[in-house]
Amino acid sequence: MGSIWELDFYSRPIVDDKQKKVWEVLICETPTEVGINTDELFRYAQYCPSTTVNSGWLKTAMQEAIAQAGEAPMRIRFFRRQMNNMITKACEDIGIPVQASRRTLLLNQWLQQRMEQVYPQEPGYAGGINPSVRLQAPLPQKLPDALEGQKWQFASLSAAEFKDMPEWEIDFGEGFPLEIVGVSEATPIPGVLIFSPRALPLAGWMSGLELAWLRFDNSQGARLVLETGASESWILANLKNPQVLAAAEDFESAKQKANGVHFVAVQSDAEAESFAGFWLLCEVNLP
Repeated sequence: MGSIWELDFYSRPIVDDKQKKVWEVLICETPTEVGINTDELFRYAQYCPSTTVNSGWLKTAMQEAIAQAGEAPMRIRFFRRQMNNMITKACEDIGIPVQASRRTLLLNQWLQQRMEQVYPQEPGYAGGINPSVRLQAPLPQKLPDALEGQKWQFASLSAAEFKDMPEWEIDFGEGFPLEIVGVSEATPIPGVLIFSPRALPLAGWMSGLELAWLRFDNSQGARLVLETGASESWILANLKNPQVLAAAEDFESAKQKANGVHFVAVQSDAEAESFAGFWLLCEVNLP
């Protein structure tokens, strides 16, 4: 199985000698398993003049990154919807599948580190420049009837228990090293277990959505919302029972205490010893 890369191509808070914004491509390898040493994962960075911002330049930069890595990734993730057309075309031109996704935790951390430590040291640094424009997200969608879980419940595992995740029997899923988000082994990690007699097709469908995170939303009636892709979201459950509402609030509180880390799992029933799906997730603030 090949690697997955995370990619960002956008302007930075730096201007050249003509006061034009400097752009940059950042590429890093996704840590898809618990226990991976992220310091050993591939990274690539290159500035781009504003006069050459196009899919052709990005394609060349990606080819240089592939040459440095020694092999191409099996797919590429990107979170910035504004750059969808350019990134998609560059990836298609070199034959690499590309997917809009907010599952770009390591890239997000790297970008934040560069905002704080690297760009301010560059000539032409202009800290007042806003390097991003947020786009309005669409309203949450209703899950297809055939894919709704029969039952679900909140659950919790200690961070230490995830050390064994590589040994768990999981059909669809993905994890990441908890160390990169600064979670101690004693920290409770909240989650949601979904039970369905159609657990495997449900997990397969969820896997294709690029799960980002799960959140408790009480802005338009209490509900659990599953965020996926670059901007999509799904109503996992509407909450009316007072006890369930209290549990949802506890879930959200525990998630914040765990630096946004939580999980979603799919099983055939509560007695199952394997998972049709298991995703370790982390809610982050993307630029």
